[in-house]
Amino acid sequence: MAVPAAPPFWGSRRRFGPEQQLVRRREQEARLRQQWELHSRAFQQSGLLSRKQAEWSPRRSFQQRRFLKHQVQAQLRKRAQQVQQELEEDRRILLALSEKHEKDQRLQSARQEEAVAAVAWMKEVIEEQLQLEREREAELETIFREEARQVWEKREEEWGRERKARDRLMAEVLAEREQQIQQKVERNRHAQQESVRCREQLIQRLEEAKQLTQREQEAALERKTARKEELQAQLTERQRQQQEELQHQQEAATEARAREEQHQQLEELEARRMAEAGYRNKCHSYRKAAWS
Repeated sequence: MAVPAAPPFWGSRRRFGPEQQLVRRREQEARLRQQWELHSRAFQQSGLLSRKQAEWSPRRSFQQRRFLKHQVQAQLRKRAQQVQQELEEDRRILLALSEKHEKDQRLQSARQEEAVAAVAWMKEVIEEQLQLEREREAELETIFREEARQVWEKREEEWGRERKARDRLMAEVLAEREQQIQQKVERNRHAQQESVRCREQLIQRLEEAKQLTQREQEAALERKTARKEELQAQLTERQRQQQEELQHQQEAATEARAREEQHQQLEELEARRMAEAGYRNKCHSYRKAAWS
């Protein structure tokens, strides 16, 4: 079966993803191949034996050939079903990738279109191979014993070529998806770094604003304290002046009272002196009158 032409951008791919998911499939193919070789050798030996025994045991030879024919057909059918299962598995992978592409809105439009086109093209390849395998399986009923080995070998070669081509294409699809995932991880990493940087800048600005506010509060407190001290000093000075003025007034009043008391005492003294002087003059006039 000819594989459909790949999209033009597939030719420039040089990087392939891991193929670990194909290991189990190849192991199954190897086991089936070993079974076929065993049946093929048994088929050849039974063919020689049946020719030797054809003269005396025609019925037994016919039954044995019929049994081997059914075995070969069963092996071919089993191999065809296995290939179909592999194709179905590839198709499921591609469907999952297709759904993932539809959900991933952060991919760039050009790369997303390439990825969607690649998945769609690979799905077309898988669908065509599935149809071919169904047709091959339908043809098994018409294959005779002698043709079975040749058909098996031919089919095995075709399966091998198709498997290699399919594995290569699947590897490219998976590599494309892996690259997209890595780009997404890288974008997320850059976004996280940017978020951390913005957070650090915000914390720094908040710290600077806090320090500025603290300095302003300290300056305001200093101004308030200085103003309070200034007002307290003015009040103290005014109280001192008032106290001095009151003291001066008290001293002046005391001096005035003292002068008043002194003046009063002088007046009283003068009055007593004058009174005494008047009394002596009167007595002197009385004595003079008596002597005359």
